[in-house]
Amino acid sequence: MKTSSRRKFLGTAATLCAASAATAMPLPAGNHQFPIAHHVFFWLKNAGSTADRDKLVEGIKKLSAIPAIGQLHVGIVAATEKRDVVDASWAVSELMFFKDLASQAAYQTHPIHQDFIKNYSHLWEKVVVYDIQEV
Repeated sequence: MKTSSRRKFLGTAATLCAASAATAMPLPAGNHQFPIAHHVFFWLKNAGSTADRDKLVEGIKKLSAIPAIGQLHVGIVAATEKRDVVDASWAVSELMFFKDLASQAAYQTHPIHQDFIKNYSHLWEKVVVYDIQEV
C-alpha cells in the first residue's frame, strides 16, 4: 500500500471510529430545571405594523423582571420556507419556562404581568397560549 493511500485509509478509519464512539454515547436527559413552558402567540390589530410589533416586543421583554420566570425568549416570525404545516400568521411570540406550576401561577398574577396586559393589550387582536409540561 502506498504511503499516501495508507495515510488516507488510517485517517478515514480514525474518523469512523470517533464517529461510532460518539453515536454510541447515551444522550443526556432533557433539562428538567424548567419543565413548565408557557408559549404565547400574538396577532397585531395593525397587522404588518413594525412599530406596533416592536412596541409589543419591548413590553414582553419587560416581563423578564418577574422572578418566577426561569427563562424568557421573545421572537417574531422567521423567514423560513413556506409550507402548509407552518403558521406564519402571528406577529410576536413569547416562550417562557418555569420551574413548577406554582411559579407559572405566580407569573400570571404578578403586577408586572398585569401592567403588561394593561399597557400593551391595545396592540393585539388575538392571543393563543400553549402551556406545556415536559415529560
